[in-house]
Amino acid sequence: MATKKSSSRRSSSRRYSKGASKSVKSAMHRRKKGTLKRGKSGHGGTVKSRKQAIAIGLSEARKKGAKVPRKKSSSRKKSSSRRKS
Repeated sequence: MATKKSSSRRSSSRRYSKGASKSVKSAMHRRKKGTLKRGKSGHGGTVKSRKQAIAIGLSEARKKGAKVPRKKSSSRKKSSSRRKS
């Protein structure tokens, strides 16, 4: 008896495009080789972190125009300044 996938999953749409995953894959290979550099000029040293390599690959994919979800905003609203006494 075959099991069915839940209907709430979206199987037809990809979150990241194939081009985006290709650029992340190439960034990971460059990290393993030791040729993936940080910074705009490339003089910031080599990237050793896996997460940083993924971020660089996604950034390159965005510049090429590939389908990549938006970055999460890092700024948070401070609601603690208006506390009731």
